Amino acid sequence: MAGQEHPGGPAPRTRPARTLDTQVIVVGAGPTGLLLAGELALRGIQVTLVERRHRPSTESRASTLHARTMELLDSRGLLADLAGPPHEARGHFGGIPLDLTLPSPYPGQWKVPQTRTESVLEEWALGLGADLQCGHTLHAVTDHGSHVEAAATSRHGHRLTLRAAHLVACDGQDSTVRRLTGAAFPGTPAARELLRADVEGIDIPTRRFQRLPAGLAVAARNPAGVTRVMVHEFGAQVRERAAPQPSFDEITAAWKRVTGEDITGGTPLWAGRFDDETRRLARYRHGRILFAGDAAHRQMPIGGQALNLGLQDAYNLGWKLAATADGTAPAHLLDSYDTERAAVGAAVLSNIRAQALLLLGGPEVEDLRTVLAELITHEEVRARLAGMISGLDVRYDVGGPPHPLRGARLPPVRLRTGESVCTTAELLRSGRGLLLALDGPPPPIGTALAGRVDTVTAQAAPGSPLAHTPAVLVRPDGHVAWAGGQDGHGLAEAAGRWFGIP
Repeated sequence: MAGQEHPGGPAPRTRPARTLDTQVIVVGAGPTGLLLAGELALRGIQVTLVERRHRPSTESRASTLHARTMELLDSRGLLADLAGPPHEARGHFGGIPLDLTLPSPYPGQWKVPQTRTESVLEEWALGLGADLQCGHTLHAVTDHGSHVEAAATSRHGHRLTLRAAHLVACDGQDSTVRRLTGAAFPGTPAARELLRADVEGIDIPTRRFQRLPAGLAVAARNPAGVTRVMVHEFGAQVRERAAPQPSFDEITAAWKRVTGEDITGGTPLWAGRFDDETRRLARYRHGRILFAGDAAHRQMPIGGQALNLGLQDAYNLGWKLAATADGTAPAHLLDSYDTERAAVGAAVLSNIRAQALLLLGGPEVEDLRTVLAELITHEEVRARLAGMISGLDVRYDVGGPPHPLRGARLPPVRLRTGESVCTTAELLRSGRGLLLALDGPPPPIGTALAGRVDTVTAQAAPGSPLAHTPAVLVRPDGHVAWAGGQDGHGLAEAAGRWFGIP
């Protein structure tokens, strides 16, 4: 009845509701969600990002970009916006020093604060037309078979209903979408944890995975004078806490017990923890709902692999989902995202579990560390481990007869096209596929690929990895779908499989 008071106080004010129709909903505007939104918008797909935060995060979090991620950012012309980040060739495997140098324009690891990565990707995605709905908490997701519907509420109480052909969860390891859909997330619970903080106003020695009698300590000071400390006490169990993150007092106490140093006089800018819990979705695709990044897999963020794994998920999914949304994709294309990235995720989580044992294990792992440190001096072992960490070893099963390039990433080389010189990364910036003819005119099927694939005739330098390959068909994510001669044998089949060309 009008004017009647609600029990316990005034009746809650009715907030306006609105409905938004789009082609793809991306939940989560972290690096993975932003890259995916940009990939979709690049291809003219209407995409809406839904983000719980109402302003960008100021937390430091992940700061390492590996060679494969740098290559994919280069293929979208985004590296200039990172303003030449510092980098080094040396990385580690479970805290054991490892040279990450491999054939790539960007070997080693590159240090970019996650806030900067997000800023660059957000500007790019929004500049291409992606829509960002900040300050909205998701509370319902339904796959109706013909479309997906999501319901969210803003921090001011405004209700928003979104409808789209597909929804992609990029909302992190505690994914709301995963919880709402009940997607199985099998794995192993946490047994060990590493406490960390960014601290201003302390002066302590630099430590790179220093193993002391009581535990592990890491300390690195950035040019701004902020020191990141990380500490683990050997044998310590994961603690139950009222708050999701440890207090600075807890971190300083652990640091004192392990190193003997007092850092209580510093000012904490951010404090957090991570543990060795490992989980992965059984399937990355659930009908019209898909998962990417930490929403699909949870792992200890050793060596920056978690962030890079998520970005590479988005890079693999973006072009496939766009082709599905615009109706040009072959029927199986979206399923290949699940097949390809689930296999990569399983391999990465396996090496992370091994590293967690080496890094956080107590005296019982010292003999194993000694053996591995000796093996790493052998080039074949070093290169194998470097490929695993950098993402440069990823190779997909793209079908067709065996070829050294088939399924691997297009070698990053310089090519001559007419009077100019360009890189293979520059040839991928349109977001379309690439038919690259390197020994004469393109194969006969070239004209049938117009609109979905750029056809380029170029010359490779002698000694180049492409020097003796007449032609290659490259997917938009830079992986070679076909390689062969000028007669184009097998090209039509590969084109049909990946681009829907009959």
